Amino acid sequence: MQGFSPSEIFSPDFEFSKQALALFQIQAEHNPVYKEYLNLIRIHPETVATVEQIPFMPIELFKTNHVATDYDFGFSGNKMEFISSGTTGNQSHHFIIPEWYEQVCFKTFELFFGDVTDYVILALLPSYLEQENSSLVFMMNHLMKAGGNSESGFYLNNTDELLGQLQKLKSSSHKIWLLGVTYALMDLAEAIEQKGMNNFFSGFENLMVMETGGMKGRRKEKIREDVHAMIKKKTGIKTVHSEYGMTELMSQAYSKGEGKFFAPPWMKISIRSIHDPLCNEPAGKTGAVNIIDLANISSCSFISTHDLGRMIADGSFEILGRMDYSDIRGCNLMVS
Repeated sequence: MQGFSPSEIFSPDFEFSKQALALFQIQAEHNPVYKEYLNLIRIHPETVATVEQIPFMPIELFKTNHVATDYDFGFSGNKMEFISSGTTGNQSHHFIIPEWYEQVCFKTFELFFGDVTDYVILALLPSYLEQENSSLVFMMNHLMKAGGNSESGFYLNNTDELLGQLQKLKSSSHKIWLLGVTYALMDLAEAIEQKGMNNFFSGFENLMVMETGGMKGRRKEKIREDVHAMIKKKTGIKTVHSEYGMTELMSQAYSKGEGKFFAPPWMKISIRSIHDPLCNEPAGKTGAVNIIDLANISSCSFISTHDLGRMIADGSFEILGRMDYSDIRGCNLMVS
């Protein structure tokens, strides 16, 4: 009756609008928080006939409510809870189906980066490792297991051990993915400079360095371009990649440089007007970010964020910072 199948979103010829509308009807009925929100703004789900008419739920509701969709999508096992790494103490909670999240992580990685078994994955995530129930740690742990490379691993503050591992991997035939929270990558870059190893990364043929965004209160917020320039200058790496994601989502978008993010096919970004939230901005105009994430089946797939962004004509998008009145998030991506 509902016509939504989670695995269908991975099909190359799936119909985004059809699947989005079907999932909207499910969540409008079976997600109590979203249902109440629709009632408050006087939207009747049966009148929603196009994707453009689907209302976006304010992301702050994750901080004060149990945002979950009580519907059987055909998965076994219990849901688990992810908690944001916010610095304000006002954390978001996200309930997911582990089996499904693992599929989404794997498919997303495969789409953007290829076969995970080709990679050694090094995760420099001190803030995330210090907290419980981090979605990013869960994702990286799953990808490491799927990759099956014994040289992959997590790093807290053990910079020398990480540099030693990277040195060993310089001659590796594997691709190397070093993902780190932004302030930790900056700390690593400074440690490399202090050791007189400014061109340490320049000898790597298959190294991908990626920042997840956010200073976690450890450093002053900086624009992305300045952060990337600092890391490149101190390490010799030519390009710094970026991830755009958050606790409240299942999917991530990635940038391979130049500040241009690309989302997987089941994730759509639109830019709403700051002055009229019901009006979308065209490519090139700055506004607030709305997200449809069709993988977010057990939560809410239609979210309005406080991130500022801009669509680009080729379908990619930029993240330009945060709206002035919103608090600092764990996945904040620097104002530019």
